[in-house]
Amino acid sequence: MKKPELLVTPTSVSHIDELAEAGADAIIIGEQRYGLRLAGEFSRSDVAAAVETAHRRGMNVYVAMNALFHNDKVDELADYVAFLAGVGADAIVFGDPAVLLTVRETAPHMNLHWSTETTATNWYACNYWGRKGAKRAVLARELNMDAILEIKAHAEVEIEVQVHGMTCMYQSKRSLIGNYFAYQGKVMEIERKKYEKGMFLYDKERDYKYPIFEDENGTHIMSPNDLCIIDELGDMVEAGIDSFKIDGVLHTADYITEVTKLYRRAIDLCTEDRERYEREKEKLLAAVEALQPPHRRIDTGFFFKETIY
Repeated sequence: MKKPELLVTPTSVSHIDELAEAGADAIIIGEQRYGLRLAGEFSRSDVAAAVETAHRRGMNVYVAMNALFHNDKVDELADYVAFLAGVGADAIVFGDPAVLLTVRETAPHMNLHWSTETTATNWYACNYWGRKGAKRAVLARELNMDAILEIKAHAEVEIEVQVHGMTCMYQSKRSLIGNYFAYQGKVMEIERKKYEKGMFLYDKERDYKYPIFEDENGTHIMSPNDLCIIDELGDMVEAGIDSFKIDGVLHTADYITEVTKLYRRAIDLCTEDRERYEREKEKLLAAVEALQPPHRRIDTGFFFKETIY
């Protein structure tokens, strides 16, 4: 049985070796100027070092260029694509057609992964972008299991599914936090506050904390719970899903590493010894629960027609 790729999000170059030891097959990195909601910021020198480290450990490196681009950044894309091709990145993750067209002109050999966060909800869309040049489609987080399996059955491209981590509920290109402090007359607090990673919108009625942060791409509001389906991988493995992603945004490096170890164990068991996986999956789930920060529960997201926000 084919093993799905285990794709993870390192926080730094030094973190990559730990993730390799934990069993990761691939990493996704980038810088916020071009990529959305990354676990760590990677400058050009960091990207080059990350590619060298990952390739030495047998891992693929995907670089995020899935931000929402306005005219002021379009002229920069060719230079960044040429740089990524030059250092040997294995694929570019994109959502904007400007990236696809730039890659065609600048580095036509480069692999492309289509990722728009929300609009990859049917196989026609996946295949459309596949015929335009994408090798992989990253499915929306709001799909249930039946929809995912149906898409995979009809897809002409690889399919990537997030199996663990936060979900982005809302993004605005506007500086909502900065504008809020400016409106209050607290101008001196804007730069200090708006980039913090420990701010929350608090729902007193349900006792939910929604992480909120701001970066160059605007304002992001994240889900109050972490998605976790470590005990529900069987159907997707049997369907041949190509990549399982652990999204570590706003989590520590140690947390991402330990979760990676658990999913490595789950994937190996599920593909090599299904009966043992069925016996051990509750223990794996309990191990994830033990790693969770006190304010973050885990749930199964939309996989079984639940809602998490």
